[in-house]
Order: sequence, then C-alpha cells, then structure tokens
Amino acid sequence: MLPVAPSSRPAPGDDPLAPLLDLPGVRDAVDRARTACEELRWHEAFRRRWREVRAEADVRAARASAAVDGARVPLEVLRGVATGGDRVAPAAGAAGPAGVRADDAEPRTAGPVDLRVATGALRATTLAATWRPDLGARSEPALPPLGQLLARLHAAAGARWLPDADLGRVRTEDAPPRDLTGLGAAPGGSEAAARLALLTRTVGTTRAPALVVAAVVHGELLAVRPFAAANGTVARAAARLLLCARGLDPTGAVVPEAGWAAAPVPYLATAARFATGTPEGVAAWVGACADAVVAGAAEARRVADAVLAGRLG
Repeated sequence: MLPVAPSSRPAPGDDPLAPLLDLPGVRDAVDRARTACEELRWHEAFRRRWREVRAEADVRAARASAAVDGARVPLEVLRGVATGGDRVAPAAGAAGPAGVRADDAEPRTAGPVDLRVATGALRATTLAATWRPDLGARSEPALPPLGQLLARLHAAAGARWLPDADLGRVRTEDAPPRDLTGLGAAPGGSEAAARLALLTRTVGTTRAPALVVAAVVHGELLAVRPFAAANGTVARAAARLLLCARGLDPTGAVVPEAGWAAAPVPYLATAARFATGTPEGVAAWVGACADAVVAGAAEARRVADAVLAGRLG
C-alpha cells in the first residue's frame, strides 16, 4: 500500500502522490534538494566534460550502493571493472559509459562475493545510464514502464551471483526475500506483485516533484522487496535514475548512494519508518532522501573538481 494516510487519500483522477507535499517538512526537503542540484549544474566541468564526470560518478554510485549492503570493494578495483580490466559487463546487450558490453566473456577471475555484488551494482547503474538524458539534449530516452525497468535492473544487478530463474522475476508466494531482513517481514509474492503494479501505475500518472517520486519508489521497493535479493541495489539505481529523468538532477552526476553508505543503519531505520505508512514515517523518509541528494551533490562536485584537475585514478 502506498504511503498516504487514509484521511488524505486522493479521489480517483487526482495525483496519488500530491498529498505527500502537505506532510511536515516535505516541501522544504524538495527545495533543499533542488537548490543543491541547481548549484551543482553550474560547475565548470559540466560545460564540456560532463560525460567524464557522469562515468566516474556512476562507478562511485555503484560502489556506495554495494557498500550499503555490506559489500565493500575499493574504488580502484571497481573502476578497473568499469573500464574493462575484468571484462565484467553491465547488462545484457547494453553499452554504458564505460563501453563494456554484457555479451563479453566471463571474468577471468570470479573474485569474492563482495566483488560480484559490487559488479552487479555497476551493471545496474550502467544500464540505468542508457535511459538518462544527455545534458542539454532537446529530447530524452523514453523510460519503460516502471515494472519493466525494475525487472531489467534486477537482471543486471543479480547476474552471475543469483540463480538465473530469479533474475528480473517477482518472488513466488513461498519464497521470502533473502536480503534487507532488518526491515521486518516482507509481503508474499502475490501481494508484492500487486504492490509493484500499483507503484508502476502511480509513477506513470503522478506529477509530483522528482524527489518525492524517487523517494516513494525507493522506499516502497525496500518495504516490498519484490525480488529474491538485490532489492536495495535495484531501489537505489531506480531512484537515482528518476532524479535525473524527472529533471531534478540534469547533470546525472549526483551520488545519493554516498550519503546512504556513510550511514547504513539510519538508512534502514528510516526506511523501516517509511514502511509503516504513517505520515511521520513518510515525511522522515522524504527528508532523508533530500539529505542524500545534498550529500550526493557534494560528492558529484568532488568528482567534477577531480575531472578538471586530472586527478582521477
């Protein structure tokens, strides 16, 4: 069930997420995130070298996303994967900023579980980048319906460390998720599928600010955990894409995952509050998402500074 208090549920035909803007602190959170992204947009690096900034930001986003789930990999290692040093590809048939393709051969060395999880996060992040509009472009790629988008992100994130039968498929009724256990019991497979369908319809019709949409998608995916595992990776990749595709972050370089990785316990605690569906819990989650965008914009600025100075590894 999407987090709108019963007393404030919109009438049919109304924007389903509009009531969230009236929750305490939500409009301030939207403004805070917008200001951070607007200030980042004017960095000199985005005049001619935005593709380099995005590519490095993507690697950092993937590394931080994996770290939230406890899979910690040195940045240099994952950067090497992104540039083809380990021949690990991002997603089936997709070429991302690093130019690696999923039809490449298996990695020469499989590596530990942490590396496989982080590489999956990199695949999902790189796949999401294929739907990200170019900076300053007059047109932009059309996003597939959210359910299809999430399935493809999950197939990318879980490739080579989850069973093929689980990739991109909603859990069966008798198969609880194997991740994010600290968030309490997840709904069964049929309820998860129904809530995912409702979320897809909601995203397809809402005109709420990008921060609110991304926060709801992110929080609902953590609460529902529709897939066998890698739900957090998918939730964070989808939320980051929505921030860009819906216009909040035109640079495509904000790394909100950096804020989550720095405080994974508060991240999960606030996500658990969102899952309750209470106005207070939802407002706290949207505020936390805004804080992550602000932190992610600061990380993007550091990346942009490094690109201009030629200091990237």
